[in-house]
Amino acid sequence: MMSEVVVYQQVIAPLGGSLGWSALAAAIPLLVLFLLLGVFRVRAWLASLIGLLVAFVIAVLVDGMPVPAAADAAAEGAAYGLYPILWIVINAIWIYHLTVESGHFDVLRRAFARISADKRVQGVIIAFSFGALLEALAGFGAPVAICAVMLVAIGMKPLKAGAVALIADTAPVAFGAVGLPITTLAQVSGLPLDDLAGMTGRQVPILAVFVPLVMLVVLDGRRGLREAWPAGLVAGVTFAVAQFLVASYGPVQLVDIVASLVSAASVLLLLQVWQPAGIPDDGPDGGRMPAGARLVPEGPGAASRPAVPGVTGGDSGGQVLLAFVPYLIVIVLFALSVVPVLKAVLSAPTVTFGWPGLDVRTPSGAPVSLTMFKFDWLIASGTVLLIAGLLTGAALRISPLRLVRAYGHTLYQLRGAGVTVMAVLGLAYVMNLSGQTATLGLFLAGAGSLYALFAPLLGWFGTAVTGSDTSSNSLFGALQASVGHSTGISPILLAAGNTSGGVLGKMISPQSLAIGAAAVGLAGREGELLRRVLVPTALFVAAMCLLVYLQSTPVLSWMVVR
Repeated sequence: MMSEVVVYQQVIAPLGGSLGWSALAAAIPLLVLFLLLGVFRVRAWLASLIGLLVAFVIAVLVDGMPVPAAADAAAEGAAYGLYPILWIVINAIWIYHLTVESGHFDVLRRAFARISADKRVQGVIIAFSFGALLEALAGFGAPVAICAVMLVAIGMKPLKAGAVALIADTAPVAFGAVGLPITTLAQVSGLPLDDLAGMTGRQVPILAVFVPLVMLVVLDGRRGLREAWPAGLVAGVTFAVAQFLVASYGPVQLVDIVASLVSAASVLLLLQVWQPAGIPDDGPDGGRMPAGARLVPEGPGAASRPAVPGVTGGDSGGQVLLAFVPYLIVIVLFALSVVPVLKAVLSAPTVTFGWPGLDVRTPSGAPVSLTMFKFDWLIASGTVLLIAGLLTGAALRISPLRLVRAYGHTLYQLRGAGVTVMAVLGLAYVMNLSGQTATLGLFLAGAGSLYALFAPLLGWFGTAVTGSDTSSNSLFGALQASVGHSTGISPILLAAGNTSGGVLGKMISPQSLAIGAAAVGLAGREGELLRRVLVPTALFVAAMCLLVYLQSTPVLSWMVVR
């Protein structure tokens, strides 16, 4: 006979009835995780496992959570990390590997190089617009690695290419990996997904307007801004408008996909009637090339991948179109998945169940919704990407053996990241279900209305350390909502502020810096990349903190989703 499930009721101040000491104890797992990652530079997967163990011990010894319940909480978090998070990431990166395997990635790279002879314009299109599409489909460092390589391949200096790719990978992060950070935020905070998406859509689009302009300064100083600002402004404004509209009225999975395509198309249309006055040379002498000159793509990796059959020299229009087919397939499938009739059919097999062994109550005695696990295997974003990958293989004429080999390579590549994601989610679930997060939230609520000023900073810090806005939302999403309920500030606003601030920590994350440096052959010189992006991240996060604070006041309260 199965033993009866023990009901666990959270306690806000379990350590001697003191909220301060209890909050300090609740913060220990996060402090350990951050110290291991940021100070002692322990590998992310190991640091996450140690952080999970510390959270488990605190939950049992301080909060009084039964050992089986704490173990079940960790298991549910790890399961959520595996599905749907890793299920999305694995299949998204698999699609990218298929384009490399078939040689069509190089076709795509050459197509971008032919759009304009101006590397500043190329940088905006590749790193910002195309990078946003990659972030929309994969995330987790893929845009930085891929775009940095493409920028070097068109002749950009490696250090500059890495810095530009890091700065560009900010505005789309909140809705990256087909909306994964926002859906995770909704899961851990218990707040409505549509409201969180809408509120975030009233914060990060403002950031998006300025990101391409900052990129131009990094690419060519004040001269770059003076001569190429129309391309940066068009890319940023059109991306921001599309991001706001889809975040407010459309499916969260398509926010960045639509915004990236609208941005790229708008810049292409602009180039039909405008070109920069001069084209800077990226060489050591800093000279200039005559307007109208064409750059020949070259660089590491340009000749190392297989050529597309039947294509020599210039690529045909059909081959260029075929290179874009994987992304078109993804867009079409996601668009179809939200059609009401198809959505109802695909959602029918969904199974929702209470996680075995978990019956957790809030201090007031209400059931905690986080113990419910949703297995929507047929309509899940990861499943849609899997189908897209199979269709991509057929379209690019990749044999079944090569499809399987590419999938195995993807799994091997993500083995460390997989452990990290599952451990971080396990840590978040233990903290949330044991009551540690609620304790921290109530303690921080003592800041009152001023807390809104610091909410994005917490998300920024979480992403900077973990390398993932999804992980930052997992760690702090419930905390932000808890503070909102305690202070009277909109929980939707604070939770959205967490993910909006988190996108700005991406560029200084040790993981992102390592990916960017390795991609352009600068492994070991991450510190130089960090110095290139410190000023942008500091300016952007200060502006985001001010925006969220003003949204919590009568000045901009009209922007808050009700």
